[in-house]
Amino acid sequence: MTRHSISLLLAAGLSLAGSAAFAQAAPPAPAGDALVGPLVPGVCVLSRDAVLANAKVGLAANDRLQELSKQAQAEIDAERAPIEVDLKALEAQKASLTPAQLEARSKPLAARWDALQRKAALRGREIEATRVKALGGIANQAQPVIAQVYASRKCGLLFTREMLMGGNPGADLTAAVVQGLDAKITTITFPRETLPAEPAGAPRAR
Repeated sequence: MTRHSISLLLAAGLSLAGSAAFAQAAPPAPAGDALVGPLVPGVCVLSRDAVLANAKVGLAANDRLQELSKQAQAEIDAERAPIEVDLKALEAQKASLTPAQLEARSKPLAARWDALQRKAALRGREIEATRVKALGGIANQAQPVIAQVYASRKCGLLFTREMLMGGNPGADLTAAVVQGLDAKITTITFPRETLPAEPAGAPRAR
C-alpha cells in the first residue's frame, strides 16, 4: 500500500451494496389530458407494485427490510471504525517510516479493509435475497385474491397497469385486491437470508 492509497482508503466510504426498498408507491393519476375511454367489458388492469406499496402486509415487509438493512449497516460501521482509526494513525506516522516499514504496516490494514468490503457486499446480497423471498411470499398470498377479484369482475383479459398509456379507472382491480389482501393478512416478519461468503481471492460480484 502506498502513501497515496492510504489517503484513498481514508476518504472511501463503505456501505451495503443493494437496496432494502421493497415497493414504490404507484405514481399519481395524470391530470389534464388523461387518456380515459369507455369501460370495455372483460378487460381489466392491475398494478402489482401498487398492491405491494399499499397493502398492509407490503408495508410491514418494507419496514422489516429497512430494519434488517439498518442492522447490517450498523454491523459494518462497527467493524469499520477501528480500521479507520488504524489507518489515520498510519497516515499520521507515514512521513517518519521507510518504504519497507510503511509496506509492512499497510498490508495487514489493506487485508482488513478488503475483508470488510467483501462482508459489506455479502450483507447487501443477503438483504436483496431476503427482499426477493419476501416478495415471492406476498405474491403467493395475493394470487388467490387476484383470482377472486378477477372472477367477480368477470374479467377476460388482465393487463399490467404500468404498461398502459390510458384506460378507464373502472377496469382497475388494484384497490379491490389491496382490500382483499388486507382482509387476509396484515403483517409479516422474517430473518435475513444467509448466503455463503466468497473466497478471499475471488473477484467481487458487481
